[in-house]
Amino acid sequence: MTMDSQLTMYITLVSVSGVFNAFLSLYVFFRRSEIPGARTFIIYTIALSIYSFAYAFELASDTLWKVKLWTVIQYMGMPFAAPLGLMLILHYLGWKVSRKGAAALLVVPSITWLMVATNDYHHLFYKVIRLKENLPSPLLDIEIGEWYIVHGIYTFSCLLAAAALLLSRWKQTRKSYRLQLFTLICGQLIPMVTAFLYLVGATPAGIDPVPMVMCITSGLYIWAILSIKMLTVIPIAKETIFDSMGEGVIVLDSAERLIDYNRAVGRMIPSLRPAMLGRTLDQVWTELTGASFPFIRQPDGSAEELAWTSNGMERFYEVRSSVLRHRNGEQAGSLLMLINVTELKRLQQELEHQAFYDGLTQIFNRTQFIRRGREMLAESLRLGNPFTVMLFDIDFFKRVNDNFGHETGDKLIVHVVSTCRRLLSADMLFARYGGEEFVLALPSSPLLDGSSIAERLRAELEAHPLLTAGGEIAVTASFGVAQAEIGRDETLDTLLRKADEALYASKRNGRNRVSEYAAQGPTPAMR
Repeated sequence: MTMDSQLTMYITLVSVSGVFNAFLSLYVFFRRSEIPGARTFIIYTIALSIYSFAYAFELASDTLWKVKLWTVIQYMGMPFAAPLGLMLILHYLGWKVSRKGAAALLVVPSITWLMVATNDYHHLFYKVIRLKENLPSPLLDIEIGEWYIVHGIYTFSCLLAAAALLLSRWKQTRKSYRLQLFTLICGQLIPMVTAFLYLVGATPAGIDPVPMVMCITSGLYIWAILSIKMLTVIPIAKETIFDSMGEGVIVLDSAERLIDYNRAVGRMIPSLRPAMLGRTLDQVWTELTGASFPFIRQPDGSAEELAWTSNGMERFYEVRSSVLRHRNGEQAGSLLMLINVTELKRLQQELEHQAFYDGLTQIFNRTQFIRRGREMLAESLRLGNPFTVMLFDIDFFKRVNDNFGHETGDKLIVHVVSTCRRLLSADMLFARYGGEEFVLALPSSPLLDGSSIAERLRAELEAHPLLTAGGEIAVTASFGVAQAEIGRDETLDTLLRKADEALYASKRNGRNRVSEYAAQGPTPAMR
């Protein structure tokens, strides 16, 4: 093939690249309302078109003056293409580039164009630029300058950064998006590799092959846009919707392998890492917690509750599972949705606490004592063990309220509870029965004597007055004890009535004493 025919072929290929990029620019312009990032893509393809067409005219030039003119025009597009391509990739990956960031990326290309346009005055871009002699077609013989190296490093950095970012997202990208991701990777790698081969002299001398291979990359873009709707389905479904959801989403394939998760899950479970993609859910969970996934997922969407502790804080998530299916109905995998219900759970726990515990003393209230006391009584009757209930109230409590005020009365109630708690074991059911009255149920054990425990409590209270700013306030209490008779179907209500009778017997007999209910009626137990 003669030099002229080769040059004609080069010019044709470069012109086709320009036409392809012009077509892409017009196509996206007329559909810009439905294509995210359309403005960046339009400017990017315009820059490539200018580069291609200007290079074609440069190849067709027959004088050095024309070559220099078309080189200046060529550099109105070529140095801007790489950073614009990087911006396009950043947009594709969901990273917003601010105006200041975009301007910063275009500083070096702008300086490059000025350097080329004024090269005859400083020779910082081309030290020497001349036409090769004794050739049938004009080709350039150039010696590069200092800024040419800066321009080359910057262009390679932008192309490499874009390709690296795309490659880093390969494993995280669902299979349905990988074809367009591959197209974008080729669009960055092919020009970069070709430019490298050109610089090391592995391409025809004097010919820049990059505009020619852009014919391939532009063709790929056209095919991808028309066939797989690249750009119109820029991972909106993933980045804008999937990753912007407040609920956490975990995607599993049909083999229960983790293939994707959104940013919300990353915040919910910070130890979950992209490196875990491809492992089964149980393998991932074992690595995270030391155990397999905690419950069997139901395909009907029924919810399970998952507790997770991160940074010392316990959080609660409602987990719902749903099946993903192909269009033919075949199961493709499953979806786990994690909904943060921590605040709801805490509110529920707070309401339960208010329902079960006394607000002042934080011990069980009467309602919870009745519920738990019946369970304890049933267990004692089943085992044939004694079951004891005692009621006690603070002596002369009304006088404290009248003489010192209700705030001091509340402090006295809290003081009584804290004093009693020092003597009670965790398995004893202790509750505020109402006002200044308290109730205690002993667990099922033949070794526990209700009257002895009541006496110890009475003595402890008497020995520890309430200390106030106005001095000490003596504390005494009257106790009534009742024990279920073995072999009889006692009820908790019956035992409480018997303990109440014994309590009033203590009051009638002078207070600050313990009385035990016997079959013939309440009798003093000790003191």
